[in-house]
Amino acid sequence: METVTLKEAAYKPLLLEAETETAIASLKAYFSLRLSDKLKLAKVEAPLIVAKGTGVNDDLNGIESPVSVKVKELPKTQVEIVHSLAKWKRSKLGRLQTAVGEGLITDMKALRPDEVFSDVHSIYVDQWDWEKVILESTRTLSYLKKTVDEIYQTIVSTEEYIASLYPSIEAYLPKDIVFIHTEELLEKYPALSPKEREDAIAKEHGAVFIIGIGAELADGKKHDGRAPDYDDWSTETIDGKKGLNGDIIVWNKVLGRAFEISSMGIRVSPKSLKTQLYLAGEEDRLKLDWHKQLLKGELPYTIGGGIGQSRLAMLILQKKHIGEVQSSIWPKELIDELSKQNIKLL
Repeated sequence: METVTLKEAAYKPLLLEAETETAIASLKAYFSLRLSDKLKLAKVEAPLIVAKGTGVNDDLNGIESPVSVKVKELPKTQVEIVHSLAKWKRSKLGRLQTAVGEGLITDMKALRPDEVFSDVHSIYVDQWDWEKVILESTRTLSYLKKTVDEIYQTIVSTEEYIASLYPSIEAYLPKDIVFIHTEELLEKYPALSPKEREDAIAKEHGAVFIIGIGAELADGKKHDGRAPDYDDWSTETIDGKKGLNGDIIVWNKVLGRAFEISSMGIRVSPKSLKTQLYLAGEEDRLKLDWHKQLLKGELPYTIGGGIGQSRLAMLILQKKHIGEVQSSIWPKELIDELSKQNIKLL
């Protein structure tokens, strides 16, 4: 078992457990309502399980194994617990015939058993999954940035709201978010690893959106992995740079490092789907039902992403471990270690 070593400095939670539970509920209700209003999103129900082999479940970085479930009444169907809902949401918007400029939001619950336990990772994942219908002509970097800014302003507003309810919490996020491409990050910090680059840029600006995650950079390496069949990371935009996707990352003052809040982007077109599956060596996926639908033009053009619910609560409530805001399962050794540092898990 690998765990992240926490700082030895004495830690004192700003809220007691009962206050934390109430604050989490207030934070989630406020944020989801404000984001839905800003992006014109309607709340929908989400699946916990999907059928294997349809192409709907997400592959994430390509190495994670979904949890399989045996269903007595479906002996011939292999059922998986979702990793996320990136492709499912696009299909749902198509079935709903959602108008351009409108979308959906849902509470996604997932299991990712291959995750390594740490202060920011659990095998249980909870996030707001959202998706919005756009025109093909708005598959642009400027539209991506506009949407990112709307999401970030909702995060800032939520932090200010929670700070108004709990005097012990002081809002500290910057008012604006900075945009930078992964190629620019590499040029700026050529001697650093991708995660070290994120730390450096987040510490400098407080909040950044890192554009273009998934494609190889000038050094022949990827900033980070991204599945080839939902975000568009291959389309050229400006000055030969690629990518219509990225991550919202902020500086977490409690942890003293970069902290990812959201992974999002404009979704693949039929053209970029083919390109990315070729680059990933995954062209066999073109035979799957979902991918066939996209290639036939049966799915709308969309932008979407996931925003970590526990991640946002951890950030705004200034907690040191995700287990302080999320009820999950942990190794006894980790629970004992955290208890010594005054970190109590829910």
